[in-house]
Amino acid sequence: MKRAFLSLAVVLILGLFLTSLSYAHTPLCSCSDEGDGTILCEGGYSDGSSAAGVKMTVVDASGKTLVEGKMNEDSEFTFKKPNVPYTVIFDAGPGHVVKVPSKDITE
Repeated sequence: MKRAFLSLAVVLILGLFLTSLSYAHTPLCSCSDEGDGTILCEGGYSDGSSAAGVKMTVVDASGKTLVEGKMNEDSEFTFKKPNVPYTVIFDAGPGHVVKVPSKDITE
């Protein structure tokens, strides 16, 4: 019984620790219309770490890829504004995906 309680305590403590780590590394991405025919997206993580190299994809309403690239060394991604509704996808892996629909992108 004592061993089972100790095992449960270890699992709970480990779970709390891992949960706090996941909250410390939440992906963030925001995009703005630059007014010159381009869209600028800036990314990063809630703990302040860089998003340099994170895969970026722009898709239309049917899911067709319009633009692909990566965040640069400044955690920025710029692309020509599509003439159709689109979604920007910041994809840093499972659990770290942010989707920004074009209707939410303003100047």
